[in-house]
This record gives sequence, structure tokens and C-alpha cells, in this order.
Amino acid sequence: MKSLTPLISLLLIGALTSCSNETTSSAPEQTADASTSAAAAPATKPDTEKPSRFDIYSEVELNVDMSALTDQQKEMVALLIDAAKITDDIFWLQVWGDRQPLLDSIDDPKARQFAFYNYGPWDRLDADKPFLADAGPRPEGARFYPEDMSKGEFEAWDQVGKDGLYSIIQRDAEGNLKLVPYTTAYQAQIQEIADLLDQASKLAADQGFANYLTLRAEALRSNDYQASDMAWMENKTNPVELVIGPIETYQDALFGYRAAFETFVLIKDMAWSERLARFAKYMPELQQGLPVPEQYKAEVPGSDADLNAYDMAYCAGDCNSGAKTIAINLPNDEQVQLEKGTRRLQLKNAMRAKFDQILLPIAGELIAPDQRDNITFDAFFANTMFHEVAHGLGIKNTLDGSGTVRQALKEHSSALEEGKADILGLYMIQELRAKGEISEGELMDNYVTFLAGIFRSVRFGASSAHGRANMIRFNYFSQAGAFSRDSDTGTYRVNVAAFEQAVKGLSTKLLTLQGDGDYQTVATFVADNGQVSEQLQADLDRLAAASIPVDIVYKQGKEVLGL
Repeated sequence: MKSLTPLISLLLIGALTSCSNETTSSAPEQTADASTSAAAAPATKPDTEKPSRFDIYSEVELNVDMSALTDQQKEMVALLIDAAKITDDIFWLQVWGDRQPLLDSIDDPKARQFAFYNYGPWDRLDADKPFLADAGPRPEGARFYPEDMSKGEFEAWDQVGKDGLYSIIQRDAEGNLKLVPYTTAYQAQIQEIADLLDQASKLAADQGFANYLTLRAEALRSNDYQASDMAWMENKTNPVELVIGPIETYQDALFGYRAAFETFVLIKDMAWSERLARFAKYMPELQQGLPVPEQYKAEVPGSDADLNAYDMAYCAGDCNSGAKTIAINLPNDEQVQLEKGTRRLQLKNAMRAKFDQILLPIAGELIAPDQRDNITFDAFFANTMFHEVAHGLGIKNTLDGSGTVRQALKEHSSALEEGKADILGLYMIQELRAKGEISEGELMDNYVTFLAGIFRSVRFGASSAHGRANMIRFNYFSQAGAFSRDSDTGTYRVNVAAFEQAVKGLSTKLLTLQGDGDYQTVATFVADNGQVSEQLQADLDRLAAASIPVDIVYKQGKEVLGL
């Protein structure tokens, strides 16, 4: 590894926890309300044409050092994990239905475990293709909408709040569409989660965190999350962190409106987080330097944003499905972002596991030998960190005043936002190096590690916003000559001058598309640029043949943590 930047050199010493493979954990029992309607179980015969798909995940253990926590804090963490398990139940209902009949009906142990990892019979890292015979295609709207509902029927429906984050659409007795808030659809589960958060708040020594837990419990009961998001933005000193509730809209591939339930239980590295905070102050200046006309950067990022480093103790629901999260940028509420900024949470143990078990082996197959020394963990960490920071740059509301970018671009908004964050993260690194804020190591490390990261993320497939974003970026960079492929060795190398021009050009393109908010133009752009070429697919197949994992899964729980 090359010499690290002073900041990351200090942070990496003794701070990064690598994870080891352990025996696969068993699926927990279903605890969802039996009255909730469930999907019919498909035929249980696995698709034997691609049995290796069942082995695409590498398991790592989330065994976090909690020795600095008090007994009371450990008791609180145990309650938060109990709450997390219930969000997992709700997520199953949102994307499949009652999970236990499905899992019980699958005889093949590997196929059953694969269904557990994927929260249903669809392979999340292979464009949601069914891996059980007769499972049928995954509904674009998951279980947020009636399966027989068309886009046209929804758009013609005169109903206030139909595009809200926290409701599902069902049919009434007459077959008409009706809006059902989450507080009604998942009433029993939400009440139980809220009660656990209230109990945990009484164990929180930090008053700010206790207040957040109480407000989050109220938010779950009321379907109004803004006050708790504001409180979360102000809570920066507690050693235990919790992200819980309906957060991201990735699962709603029909419109991108509905938020899915998830939970992160995190243990904060206080010293590391304090050192990372210095980068947030550059947000307004970096916003003004974006390569777009003034109107596309007129919004001013909140100045109360911060950067934090954590080890993950438990995750459930959306964040535990498919490709695992290595960093978080929240909240998503545009008003909170403009007033308070966002918080960026770097998940060290997840990041280290992916670097060691996936990124380095990929580089050994697909990166030119003379550039492999540029693949470094500190570059991977920095690229990921500034990706999250870059979510705060750009524009949140369309220029025509019709609403937010998310509302205008619907199901394509997440892919564009993830692509924007990736490319602007590199822009930030370039600018901070020019200012001398990052002075050691080489910019080439960030570039080559970024290229290797595209190969890693593009394997997540077209059903993932991150996967689509990487396909778009790979094709754009390829056309711009940012990298070249050696036909003899089948390896890729960064071409620096063209690479830097591609960073600028794609930044301009994505920021303009977001600001214009033209749904059809974006849909065409995604369709034209979001495809995997035959050559790229052949190279990705080489990674599968080399048995390089596509992603990781977790062995986790109170037993693993010794609670």
C-alpha cells in the first residue's frame, strides 16, 4: 500500500476491523402480523442452469468491539437490535409477503439461503431475475401497489398524497385504488418498534440521543418524520447510533416514491469522526466551483453537515438486501438537507471487508499490472467518503419550480443521484488536493481505485441504483477514452488526461439533467447508457469464473456481539 494521507494514516492505525468468514446463520422466524396479505409461494425448484449464483456472497461476521460502552449502553444496543429485527419483518412484507411459507417450501438448502439473502425468489444482483422456477418477474412496484395496477391508472387517480413516501396502494372492495398509510398497513409492527425505542431512550446517557429516540418513536406512530430527522442532525456526540424507519425508495422501481424500512445499529469511532469533520466546511465553496451554469448551483448546502466513522453492529431490512451499504448519507428530506445539510456515516468494517475480499481480487484480474499498486484502501475509503459528501452538492429542486428532482425523475432519480455523487466525489478530491488539504499519496490512486470500483459495483446489476449508475459511468468513460483495454491481457488502464475530462463532462451532464427535471430525456439517457456491453459482460464473467464474490452478507446478532 502506498503512503496514506496524514488524516487517514492516523485513522487507519488500529481502527479498521476486517471480517472473517463464518458458518452461515439461519433465517430468523417470521413475526409479521398474520393478517397482512402475503404473496403466493412460487414453485420451489431452483434454476439449476446457474447453481454458482448461490455462492456469490462472502459471509463476514459483525463482531464489533464494544468494550468502551457501559453496561447500560450495551442493554440499549440489545433493544435497538430487537427493533431492527421487526423492521426486517416489515421489509419482507413490502417486497414479498409472509416469508416463512416461502422459505419452508424450498428444499435445497442453498436455494433457501439465497432466498433469505434476497428477501424473495428474485436475484437482486442479477437484474432481479427469478431463481426459483415459476416465480415470475418481480413486480416493479414491489408490494407497494396492486400488482394489476398500471402506471396510467395510478397517474389518472385523483388522490391527494398518492406520491407520498409512507403509504401503500391497495384496492377497496369495489376494486378502486385506496391509500393506506404505513401506520395502518404495519400497525402492530410499528407499535412494537416504537415501544422498544421508548424503552431504549430511557437507557441513553446522552440527552440528545434520548430525544432522537423519543421523536423517532413518535414519527413511526404518526408517519411524520421531519422533526426526528432534524433531531438526528443535531445528535453528534453519542457513541451509539441508530438509523431506523422507512428511508430509501430504491425498492419502488415503478415510480420511486415509496420508502422501504431498514435499520442500522452502529458504534461510533469518536476520534476518527472528529478528524473527518474538517472537510464539511468546504461544501459551499465546492458547490460554487461545480462545472455548470449558476442556476444549477444556486442552492446553498447546509453548513451543519458532518462526517462520522462507525463500525456496523447490526443491519436489517432494505440495507441488508442485495448489495450491502458501506456508507450512509442522510436524511433524504430535501428541506432538512437545505436547512441542516446531511450526515455522512462511513461504515469501516463493511468497507474493509469489501476491499479485501472483492476489490483487490477484481484488480488482480482486470486492472493493468503496472497500475495495481494504485489500488489502495485509503483511496477506496476517500472515494467512498466523498461520494457521500457529494450527495449534498448540486441541486435538489428542479429549475422550473415544479418540485424536487426526486419527484420529477421518479424511478430514475436514484440512479442519477448515485451517479452524481460518485463523479462529484472525485471532483471534490481533485479540488481538495489542489488546495493542499490532501497532500500525500497520489491522485492516480483515487482514479485507478475508482475504475476498479466500477467493476465491483456494476456487478450489482440493473435492479440496483448503484449498479445502473456504474453502467452509465463505465459507458460514458469508455466513449471518452478515460480508460483503455489491452486486448492481449484483457486488463484496463486509466488514461489520466481523458479521465479528468470525463469527470468534468459527466459532472456537467448529470447536474444539468437533474436541474432540468425532464423525465423523458433522463429515461432516454439511462436506456442509452445503462447497458452492459458484450465485452464488459465477458470480463465480468471472468470474475465469476475466478470465484470472486459479488458482495458480502453478515453473520450478526446479539449472540455474535456477546450481548
